[in-house]
Amino acid sequence: MDLFEKIKETAACINKETDRYEPEIGVILGSGLGGLIDELKVEKTVSYKDIPHFPVSTVSGHKGQLLFGRLGNGRKVVVMQGRFHYYEGYSMQEVTFPVYVMQALGVKTLLVSNAAGGMNKDFQVGDIMFINDQINLLPNPLLGPNDERFGPRFPSMHNAYDKDLLRHGLATADRLGIKVRQGVYVGTSGPTYETPAEYRYFRVIGGDAVGMSTVPETIVANYLGMKVLGLSVISDLGGGEVAVEVSHEEVLAAVEKAIPSLIRLVKEVLETL
Repeated sequence: MDLFEKIKETAACINKETDRYEPEIGVILGSGLGGLIDELKVEKTVSYKDIPHFPVSTVSGHKGQLLFGRLGNGRKVVVMQGRFHYYEGYSMQEVTFPVYVMQALGVKTLLVSNAAGGMNKDFQVGDIMFINDQINLLPNPLLGPNDERFGPRFPSMHNAYDKDLLRHGLATADRLGIKVRQGVYVGTSGPTYETPAEYRYFRVIGGDAVGMSTVPETIVANYLGMKVLGLSVISDLGGGEVAVEVSHEEVLAAVEKAIPSLIRLVKEVLETL
């Protein structure tokens, strides 16, 4: 069964489980960001293990379910509570499979979030950064034969993080009085955290933050014609004169501090699109 047929089968199963919910906004939650679902009126929940062809997340902080619900303004949303990573041993097709499925379900706008290490000297732990561009250091998820039913052989990435959505996000943050940053996100394979030299290298090539996700999903979303808004929570700082030791527990703790502001921001951004 090829990718197109797998997606058709998966979407048909989800539509049956959700009475053809047809969400228009998709949200992919990163490490520790599950608190965002508290602002969603959940109407349907589907576990990854019950969805054909879906992998199952193995990382702490990633629950592994699709949540279908409404925001305060009634707009339909599907939230991916737990994403898949290349470092878990999945192929790039498996990592990005949920994006294909979301698009097949009707999603036109995708919000991606993550916890990221900061290289920009102006950043602080707990900062919220809007992603305005990306650098891909992972295998490209579009390698291999192209299926024109999805998108073009050579998709443009000139507007990877939609500029109109970015302007809207920044304006919303300003209106709410929430301090935000913006910058370039570097996507790496992980699962090791970066060495001090790698942090400095990523900064030299133009990165402001680095993480182990988001880039593949953003590439596929653009390929499929979806608009993307990206957010990073700066969970640690690297690249300075003193080496910084990082643990996954510390990353989750840093994200937890930013959650209240992030929840307010994301809720308002999505409700006023």
